Amino acid sequence: MKGWILHLPWDDKPEDPYSIVRFREEAQKDGIELDVFRPEVFDLMVTREDRKSILVEGDAKELPTFLMPRMGAQTTYFSLAVIRHLERLGVHTVNSSVAIDTVKDKLYSQQILAENNLPVPRTILVKFPINADMVEKYLGFPVIIKTIYGAQGKGVFLADDRNQFLDMMQLIEVTNNKANIILQEYIEESRGRDLRVVTIGGRSVACMQRIANEGFKANFSQGGRVEPFQMTPEIEYLASSASRLMGLDIAGVDLLFDREGRFKVCEVNSAPGFKGLEEACEINIPKEIFHYIRIRLGQIRR
Repeated sequence: MKGWILHLPWDDKPEDPYSIVRFREEAQKDGIELDVFRPEVFDLMVTREDRKSILVEGDAKELPTFLMPRMGAQTTYFSLAVIRHLERLGVHTVNSSVAIDTVKDKLYSQQILAENNLPVPRTILVKFPINADMVEKYLGFPVIIKTIYGAQGKGVFLADDRNQFLDMMQLIEVTNNKANIILQEYIEESRGRDLRVVTIGGRSVACMQRIANEGFKANFSQGGRVEPFQMTPEIEYLASSASRLMGLDIAGVDLLFDREGRFKVCEVNSAPGFKGLEEACEINIPKEIFHYIRIRLGQIRR
């Protein structure tokens, strides 16, 4: 079996990120020929000669058995075009271009979850000028401010009160009054902590609690610590339902602690990191993913 991973380069780090290193390690153990490519090495041609309509660094290359995009919210139009092109050439994609495009948009994904009766934080799409009275009435303060597209805790801010909120909104409006911003209710019970559940093939395989060392962001990539968390029926249902509704084969579902021991779905990610999860839960995520892909493609090793 042959696979390609589509991944963005790390401009500030010369070494491969943890996930790529782990995928390479497990692919070698599983007898999978795995290559990692940046989107910009591809050239696409619209032609009837389908199998030769995609070039890698200017040359035709044998197509893989599967493609695994690992760019998440950083997926550009060109990257999405590469994924769509390979899908139409018959390459099995984990996750699909449609699913990746859906979860990139935090507002749209929240709309889908709410439409299907999953608990989500109350959310408002910003338009300028800001009606602070409306925000205070329906969301209250403190309030969470998010960019529509973002990952690893970037583009997420907390306004503690009305004055701080107005200052931040004025700054955004002056900088870019067409910026796509959403506001979400602040849930005190989840300050500085949340849950990350990874699902593979719609099955919740591991759950960890992320705890901030300081501030309100609990992301492991932002310096938070992690610990295993018991997978209750509610957690499993919310995570598996969210990934299914987004159409994701592989998903990272973030859950917020709510009142009375309940949870709300905060976000769904199409390319979740798993360093913290492997450390906390003693699970081999790449092995689980490759096993799932083999099942989907009917290539289980005997």
